[in-house]
Parts: sequence; structure tokens; C-alpha cells
Amino acid sequence: MSYKLIIFDWDGTLMDSAAKIVNCMQIAARECAVPVPDSEAVGNIIGISLKPAIMQLFGISDEFLAERLVNAYKHAFVEQDATPCPLFDGVPAMLTDLKAQGRVLTVATGKARRGLDRAWSNTGTGHYFTASRCADDAESKPSPDMLSQLLDELAMQPQDAVMVGDTVYDMQMAQALGMDRIGVSYGVHAQVHLEQHHPVAIVHSIDELHARLRLP
Repeated sequence: MSYKLIIFDWDGTLMDSAAKIVNCMQIAARECAVPVPDSEAVGNIIGISLKPAIMQLFGISDEFLAERLVNAYKHAFVEQDATPCPLFDGVPAMLTDLKAQGRVLTVATGKARRGLDRAWSNTGTGHYFTASRCADDAESKPSPDMLSQLLDELAMQPQDAVMVGDTVYDMQMAQALGMDRIGVSYGVHAQVHLEQHHPVAIVHSIDELHARLRLP
């Protein structure tokens, strides 16, 4: 898989953050006196930018309530919940190797810019990535806007790149551009759902992903 450009999702693909996201969404629900979603329901919206994800999760159109939930979630994430968010085993070694091979590494994430910067600072991984697109920068997944912007910035074509992600939203946005995509089964969406979007591969660990991506 000799792609010039590798575009990674963040949560559930490089970082094991699903448990913290679920906990914080449940805290926000309780603080805003709305029904508390279960972990499966929250998992289904991970990957979408925060406000549209919240409106979808809670089935609301009330902008004021949505903003209250957004603010409660952000506060819980930074100040209240102490659930660890480690990188998946093998991520630093994979990024180091791919970077050494001259691959251009980027991130397309539903996280806010401040959240991605915080994650990069906490994990010491920001230097691996040439560019990134966050919820602040582009339309929410599954719109292909994040990918289109990255391609334009780096002067590349869809055939030069591969999208790596754990959700159907990652698969859908790459599929919309005719870009190859790799699904990871260890994140939040089941393999059967990822397969519906015809990825070039489904991998089950970072080691397997690394083996798929590295040049011979």
C-alpha cells in the first residue's frame, strides 16, 4: 500500500478514548436533565463533530439545549472525568516508521482543534503530522470536506491517499471522494458495518495496520 498520504482518524483509531467519551456524554446528560444514553448509543455517534453528534444522539433540535450539552460535555472531559485515554499499543512505533519512510501523515477528526492539540501535547505525537482537519475547520463527517481540504493543502489527489478509521463516517467520507479506506475493527463501529463501505482492508490491531501501511 504505497500511498503518499495517510489520513488517520483520531478517537478509536489511534487513541483509546471511547470509554472517556461515553462517560463524559453521560455526565453531560445528567447535568442537563435529559435521558442518559447507554454506551452503544454514544458509540454510534463517535466521529461526528460534537454539536451535531449531540443533536443526533439526544434527538433534539433545540439549539439552546444542544449548547448546554456541548458545554457540559467539554467541562466533564477536561475537568471532571479522569478516565485515561492512552494511545493504542504500537501507535508511536507505527508513526515513527511511516514517517521515516517519507509518508505524509495527517489527521481528520471530529474533535475540536483545542482537543486535538491537547491530545497531541499529552501524547507527544503532534510532530508526526504534516496537517490536520478538526471540527472547527470543516463540515462534520461524513461530509468529505475534511479530506478535500487536506488534499488541496497538500496538492494531492484522492488516489494518492488512504483514510484510516474506526467508524462508518470515516468510510463514507472517503468513499464519497473515491479514496481508498482501511477500517479498524478495534474501535467503536462493528466490522460488519465498516464492510458495507468496501474498504480495501479491515485490520484488527495497530500491528496489523502498521504491516498493511508500511512500504516493503
